[in-house]
Amino acid sequence: MQRRFLAAVAACVLATSPVLAQKFEKAFDGKSLAGWQLIGGHGPGYVPSNGVLTCPADGGGNLYTEKEYSDFHLKFEFKLSPGGNNGIGIRAPLQGDAAYVGMEVQVLDDPAPMYAKLEPGQYHGSIYKVAAAKRGALKPTGEWNKEEIIATGRRIQVIVNGKKTVDCDLNTVTDPAVLAAHPGMLREKGHIGFLGHGSLVEFRNIEIKDTSKPTKDNTAPKGFTALFNGKDLSGWKGLVGNPISRAKMTPDALAAAEKAATVKALEHWKAVNGEVAYDGKNDSLCTAKDFKNFELLVSWKIGKGGDSGIYLRGSPQVQIWDTALTQVGAEVGSGGLYNNQKNPSKPTQVADNPVGEWNTFRILMVGERVTIYLNGKLVAQNVVLENYWDRKIPIFPTGQIELQHHGNPIYFKNIYIRELP
Repeated sequence: MQRRFLAAVAACVLATSPVLAQKFEKAFDGKSLAGWQLIGGHGPGYVPSNGVLTCPADGGGNLYTEKEYSDFHLKFEFKLSPGGNNGIGIRAPLQGDAAYVGMEVQVLDDPAPMYAKLEPGQYHGSIYKVAAAKRGALKPTGEWNKEEIIATGRRIQVIVNGKKTVDCDLNTVTDPAVLAAHPGMLREKGHIGFLGHGSLVEFRNIEIKDTSKPTKDNTAPKGFTALFNGKDLSGWKGLVGNPISRAKMTPDALAAAEKAATVKALEHWKAVNGEVAYDGKNDSLCTAKDFKNFELLVSWKIGKGGDSGIYLRGSPQVQIWDTALTQVGAEVGSGGLYNNQKNPSKPTQVADNPVGEWNTFRILMVGERVTIYLNGKLVAQNVVLENYWDRKIPIFPTGQIELQHHGNPIYFKNIYIRELP
């Protein structure tokens, strides 16, 4: 009896699980553009009729879902005309070229003579110029094809007519040129859309299942390592000097100085309720380890008048501040490379959440260049970080990451890093 009761309880829990409750929903009602928005449309745009969504040769633009998706399973059918060219934007913002500021899964009549000399990453099913698809799954033009796109974290799968043509872990894409040109591959969520390119392509039976799941604080995403475990500050140390002054110290002298600095730091930097809490009365907190090229995630929260930053390789700084501090120019927003003089120092847009709310940086550093997302918005793309300590030389090739002391209480959590080759 007890076993039957427990089995019944387990079945009930599984049946009501939010993950199992997810199901495919019709994204296109077959007769209207309800739930969609056209960006940069021209001519007739996209024409819905009799269950078919048509991008005419004299129409097009980008037709995006009103809803944003992080993890999802998309199913649709498509029919190409000779030379047909379109694309599926995924995790894309509404503005900009989705192939770069988001991702584009190519829709293309591969055998057309005009496409004979494309790059491998430009053919049908490819994540445009990021991951090349296996070819040969398409049916002849004029016939309906079936396609699925499954996005789960950094894994993107494309299935065409039952054949898996792409299975890409985006974390394995480490070519600096690709990372610089495609910051959108780092986005966690965005819109799904059809990207018209001036040719006749038809779509039908468009269904989407939202497969996103809640995340847990201080639990690293796949491919990342947590720099803060949520319980204590192991792996962190107090600040001693700067990269130049530290390099002049003997190993023993540096070790002794860092030990003393760490003792003092831990009186003011504490792990409290899964957060790194700082009272504003000591100095910067530093990683015990040095890093070279990396992708860094960090969430932060400030109070009124707050001012801080993230030092990369021991050098200032990705800016954090209260945008109300207009006397020092904070109205431009956080996320700029504050100490740059020759290269851009201001973020491209204000993306801060209100003071007292959590914000999240996604920072990519490759060589001397930095790309920054703040709360999912691109605020710096491939910008050179200058060497504040010696402006005659490039930024140091390796160094520690620092949570900046600026005399204000500040909080951090969800600090994750992914080291790159």
